[in-house]
Parts: sequence; C-alpha cells; structure tokens
Amino acid sequence: MAKSTLPVIQALRDTAQRLATQAPYQWGHMGSCNCGHLAQTVTRLTKAEIHARAMQRYGDWERQLIDYCPTSGLPIDQTIDEMLALGFSRQDLTHLERLADPTIRAAIPFERRNALRHNQRDDVVLYLRTWADLLENSLLANISLPDFAPQPAPVANTEQLAAVLVN
Repeated sequence: MAKSTLPVIQALRDTAQRLATQAPYQWGHMGSCNCGHLAQTVTRLTKAEIHARAMQRYGDWERQLIDYCPTSGLPIDQTIDEMLALGFSRQDLTHLERLADPTIRAAIPFERRNALRHNQRDDVVLYLRTWADLLENSLLANISLPDFAPQPAPVANTEQLAAVLVN
C-alpha cells in the first residue's frame, strides 16, 4: 500500500473532494478516470494533458503501468514517475483503476463493498476516502507522544532542609 505520509493522504483527500464536487468524470478517458484524477492532483496537469500523454503509447492505465519504464522519456512515464515519487506504487495505481485493493475494500462496509463499481464516481470517492483513512490511521498509530502527565514534586531531604534553615 502507498506510503503513510501527509502528502499521499492529502492527494487522496483532494482527489476525492474534487470528484465529490462534480469534477468531470469519465472512466474511459485517461485524464478523467480514477487514476487520471489522482494524476491531476499529483502533477497539476489538466485532464487533457494527461490524456494526450497517455495516447502516445497504447493501452489503459493498467497497460501503461505494466509498460512503465522510468528511462523511456515518454510523457506518461514522467506522469507515473511523479505519482511513484509521492509514495504510490504501481500496484496501488492498478488497484485504484478497478477499486480492487483487498485491504481498502475490506475496510468498506460489506453491503457497500459488494456493490462497488469501478466506473461510478461515488464509489471512487468512497474508495479514495477509505484509503486515505487507512493511511492516516497507520500514520497516527506510529506517532509516539511524550508523557505530559505532571510529575510529582521531589520530596526534599530533611537534612538538606535543616541545613538551609540554619544558614
């Protein structure tokens, strides 16, 4: 699963929010599908720019991720590079396109999980938010805070007290 970092969590939440507020969604469009929307968030490219990059090589996001080569110089590989550099894996992105990560799906209530459709906006939003919640919980579980409980005042040694009072 993606790295539990604030930038990754924020990218997932921003993408979910944009989709929830009716950003153009089209599962069959490389810049407006599940991965396309996350790519928009991470790279700040438009849906048209992402789509144009992807069309320079054959295939959907799954095929692009299989054929990904960091040294190809292809613009879609540069887009994928940015997503990987932020903390996502190729498997994360493949799962996102089909809403298929078993850990994320298991965190979705049973009745909703079994009805998830990879090409439905509301289901994508639920998946992204659930994923962000899982990463956030993991991040928080690994943070140790110091003990802020007040410490009892040290009891003075009676001999030291006596010496102070005499002097």
